[in-house]
Amino acid sequence: MNLVFDFGAVLFTWKPAEILAAVFPEQAGEARAAARLAQAVFGHPDWHSFDRGTLAPDDVVTRTAERLALDATVLAELVAQIGERLQPMADTVALLAQLHALRAQRPDLRLYYLSNMPEPYARVLEQRHGFLQWFDGGIFSGDVRITKPDPAIYQLLQTRYTLVPAQTVFIDDLHANVNAANALGWHGIQFESTPQLQTRLEAIGLYENSA
Repeated sequence: MNLVFDFGAVLFTWKPAEILAAVFPEQAGEARAAARLAQAVFGHPDWHSFDRGTLAPDDVVTRTAERLALDATVLAELVAQIGERLQPMADTVALLAQLHALRAQRPDLRLYYLSNMPEPYARVLEQRHGFLQWFDGGIFSGDVRITKPDPAIYQLLQTRYTLVPAQTVFIDDLHANVNAANALGWHGIQFESTPQLQTRLEAIGLYENSA
């Protein structure tokens, strides 16, 4: 069985509205305003191009600051620091540790990641978090110039690691990304919480041969 993990809001904290409320309190001090600003910043095609590795950090800052009338210096500092702001989610990392240990009893179990992540943040995560070595491989969008939910990035992971679709489980917090995996014959799980994920993994028989 192949387990493929998303990173943001699954293994690493990602709360864009809270981040923007702290950095831009005048524009995002109220919850609904923070949510709107988060969508305008991180849900815009410019940020998606940054994720994809086709727009440089300086360019995404300049375009976003001009479009939303934000302080470009403050925004540049935020963009530069996001890699450090992505902190491990303890419960999910603990589950990942269990899965890593389970491979001693389940030699068929493999762990991979598939994350929309700009190249600078990907390198920060690789340098700061040793548990990424538990993965057998993975793909960051910024390294391959493709982002989820484009089917091409799923197919690239599938080809690179010879994954059998029916034996591949994909875990992501976003419905569109899960649907894209399902369309390729993978088994998609939309992440809500670590207990929910563990229950779903038990339901598909992950632990059947571990006794």
